[in-house]
Amino acid sequence: MKKFTNEDPPIPEEGMPENQHFMVIEAWKHSNFLCKGYILSALEDDLYNVYSSVKTSKELWIVLEKKYKTEDACLKKFVVAKFLDYKMVDSKNVGAHVQELQVLILDLIVEGMVINEAFQVAAVIEKLPPSWRDFKNYLKHKYKAMTLEDLVIRLKIEEDDKVAEKKSHGNSAIIRANIIEEAAPNNKKRKKTSGQRKEQEKIQRQLI
Repeated sequence: MKKFTNEDPPIPEEGMPENQHFMVIEAWKHSNFLCKGYILSALEDDLYNVYSSVKTSKELWIVLEKKYKTEDACLKKFVVAKFLDYKMVDSKNVGAHVQELQVLILDLIVEGMVINEAFQVAAVIEKLPPSWRDFKNYLKHKYKAMTLEDLVIRLKIEEDDKVAEKKSHGNSAIIRANIIEEAAPNNKKRKKTSGQRKEQEKIQRQLI
């Protein structure tokens, strides 16, 4: 097939008999017809109708290659832009963010881009949300190289710790609020008792 997607119809050699030239051309036309039909059969119906009028396999291959190479380049740019623009936010679970980033990285790899694991790890660390700044700096200054799996485990542990700490602070605030609420009525009672005592002392002095 490669021969017919790269070559033009044969040109008769000088001195070639006319009948022999006719046979060469007919053989080439037949092979070209089969090759073009093979390429067209791989297209969807609407594309088949568009490109079936192209005369040779070479012309068809050039048109398709130009079209899909351009689309492929545009798709690569889109995937790269989507990856670079991705941002983690504090309102969303970091684990969910990491999964989305891994999908974007996989898209880049599928598009033929070489992305080693060290780059993947650095990219995930760099995109951690603002509230993770201290942990982000800690990870960036670690000398030992990490795999992506190691990083995911560390992030999971850190996130669980943050959730537990938040719950602990919440429980402490509830406990303090309950103590204050319980103490308030007692203070009122003490104030009332003190006032009653003063009133009783005043009555006693009048009786004397």
